[in-house]
Amino acid sequence: MRPTRFLVSAPALAAPLTLLVAGCVAPPSAPAPAPAPRPAPAPRLAPVPPTAPAAPAAVEWQYRPATPGAWTYRADPAGPVALFGLSANDPRLTLRCDRATRRISLSRAGGGQGAITVRTSYGATNWPAVMAGTQMPQLTAVRGASDAVLDQLAYSRGRFAVEVQGQETLIVPAWAEISRVIEDCRG
Repeated sequence: MRPTRFLVSAPALAAPLTLLVAGCVAPPSAPAPAPAPRPAPAPRLAPVPPTAPAAPAAVEWQYRPATPGAWTYRADPAGPVALFGLSANDPRLTLRCDRATRRISLSRAGGGQGAITVRTSYGATNWPAVMAGTQMPQLTAVRGASDAVLDQLAYSRGRFAVEVQGQETLIVPAWAEISRVIEDCRG
């Protein structure tokens, strides 16, 4: 037998080659993924406006600064007097003994009404008071010389406070001049 030769025409050969080459091409790809979203910028905080300073907490009278001034003792014919202020000629507070009646008056310079509140390390006491004086008005309270409240003034721990509605509080030292007026009046 004789071998046969197959003759293949060029177009017949081109078709399988085209299929073969087409198989080498990558299949159509899926659409490209969308780019990842950028993170949102951090929100900018508005600057915090400065706040007004908080109101100071109420300070107990014992811890407040003392009122400027000093006590002065004076012996008068009617009875001894202790004066508190920057000078004895312009006292802000006066403790006066009336020997004839054995009474002690506490006078606060300036206007006011109602009562004088006296705060000591023993507690607070309201002293009924009246306005006195025309040229130099004073709110004056009177106690008997034997009243134990006067001892609280004299023996308060270093200071006491005198309050009158509508005026600043006086924080005054409990010096010996006070005790001297009280003791001389009790005499």
